[in-house]
Amino acid sequence: MAVATATLTVALEVGDRMAREFRSLGANLLVTPQSDTLPLEIGGVDYRPVDEGAYLNEKDLGKLKTIFWRHNMLGFTPFLDVPAYVANAGDVHAAKNVTLVGTWYEHDVPVPDGTTFNTGVERTNPSWQIQGRWFRDGANEAVVGSSIAARDPTALAIGDKIQVGSSQSANFGADLVITGIVTTGDSEDNAILVPLAIAQKISNHPGQFRQLFVSALTKPADTLAERDPKSLTPTEYDKWFCSPYISSISYQIEQVLPGTDVHAIRRVADSEGRILSRVSTLLWIVTIAALIAAALAIVATSAAAVLERRSEIGVMKAIGATNAAVTTLFLTEHLTLALIGGTVGFVLGTVLARFLGASVFGQAASPQLILLPIVLGLAALVALIGGLVPLARIARFDPAPILRGE
Repeated sequence: MAVATATLTVALEVGDRMAREFRSLGANLLVTPQSDTLPLEIGGVDYRPVDEGAYLNEKDLGKLKTIFWRHNMLGFTPFLDVPAYVANAGDVHAAKNVTLVGTWYEHDVPVPDGTTFNTGVERTNPSWQIQGRWFRDGANEAVVGSSIAARDPTALAIGDKIQVGSSQSANFGADLVITGIVTTGDSEDNAILVPLAIAQKISNHPGQFRQLFVSALTKPADTLAERDPKSLTPTEYDKWFCSPYISSISYQIEQVLPGTDVHAIRRVADSEGRILSRVSTLLWIVTIAALIAAALAIVATSAAAVLERRSEIGVMKAIGATNAAVTTLFLTEHLTLALIGGTVGFVLGTVLARFLGASVFGQAASPQLILLPIVLGLAALVALIGGLVPLARIARFDPAPILRGE
């Protein structure tokens, strides 16, 4: 029961803990407009003109914290890619074509219930590495992708001033200070990241964005998660809706943000689901193996106890005890020992779970009192199953030969 308690304790926490660790890999959901045009991407950068395609409204983002699984929404970040020109301050004639990526680093989003939610790339992309510091969302500052900075280290260094403007105009409408160089391992390394408001101003799309990346805690998909919600019965639909599947969270996002398509970022979601499923399966296998081993031990112990107490059983049956009465006596002993053993096992298992969590996941697992009745129930069940076969022999005992010593 100590082993079962330890593995069940870790199993209860491993899902959320590993899911949070996976969130360091980046967002797992992408929200785009339904009526958007096909992207024109070269090297991962969208080169569509700013007047093409559909946009989403920034003011609607607070609704994401009103869905059923709002507490599983760890963060969301809008992105707006803008083709632009960039030049060193005072040298607009040497302007170069680049992609500006407007986004948030830390931003307070008003929620309809009157609260605010702080989010940005700090939440959705914690693995991005910054040399220097990130821009402030309300300042004329920028962060340069590492690939661009490596190509022109003298012109795009931390502390330099640059001018950016629309690729469709020679007018440069924003003077920015470079505060850092970011390494993302993705297309942003070939772009200049700026506060979303600046990209909206340059593209002439105030309050709008083109893509939304969402980081949400989800559970691995199963057969129910992969079914079409329209084909589910009311009971199945309630179970699906009230489970944090990536499909159900996507569905709820589409409900509060009409006119959007929500796609799972498969390279993150699939890897997360496979690893979580395998770890959970391993823990359940260990738990079941421990319970089977305990049941086999009880079979052997019960058989030995029945043989050692044959004379006692013979006396009880000789003075009128029925098979049911004798069996009930032994089962009561089994259950008493099971409850004692389950309680002691729960305490030992809780200590073992702390060491297991600290050694495997880097953080001690907290006690789960909700497991105590479950562990006691499992202990009683194992004791009963393990004792059934030996105790069945009591019905075949004849008291006369036993009392004669035969």
